[in-house]
Amino acid sequence: MLILASQSQTRKALLQNAGIAFEARAARVNERELEATHPVEQASPGSVAMMLAKAKALSLEGDAVVGADQILALDDTILHKASDLAEARDRLDALRSRTHELHTAVALAKDGRIVWEHLEVARLTMRAFTDAERDAILAEEGDAVLGSVGSYRLEGPSIR
Repeated sequence: MLILASQSQTRKALLQNAGIAFEARAARVNERELEATHPVEQASPGSVAMMLAKAKALSLEGDAVVGADQILALDDTILHKASDLAEARDRLDALRSRTHELHTAVALAKDGRIVWEHLEVARLTMRAFTDAERDAILAEEGDAVLGSVGSYRLEGPSIR
C-alpha cells in the first residue's frame, strides 16, 4: 500500500479524491534543520522543496512512500508558514498585488531509494485587496491559514 509521508489534510484529500488507497503517517523530518544543512549554492526554492520531499519519502519504511513539500518564494526570499494571525496578515500584505512562486516537489521512494521525483512551479499573482477584505478572510479562515506558507488557502474562502 502507498504511504503518504504527511499529515496534511490537503494532501490526504488529493489522494482520496483520486481514488488512491493509502495510509498517512507523519514524516520524521525536521524541515528547518534540513534547510540549514542545504548548501547555500544549491538553495534555490525548487532545490529546497525537492530536498525536503525526498527526505520525507525516505523517512518512513514501506514498499512505496510518497513525500511532498511546497516552498513559497517572493522575489529571492523563501517564506515559511506564519506563526500567528498577525504574521499571516503581514504575509498577505507582502503578497498583495504581487507575483510569487510556489515550488511543489514530490518524490516516491520504493524500498528505501528514490525512484521518481517531480518539481512544478506555479506563478501566482495576488489581486489587490482592501485591508477590510484581508481582515474578513482572516476572521473567516482563522488558524487554518497558518497551515499554508502563503497564509491563504485556494481550497477555502481565501480563494477570493
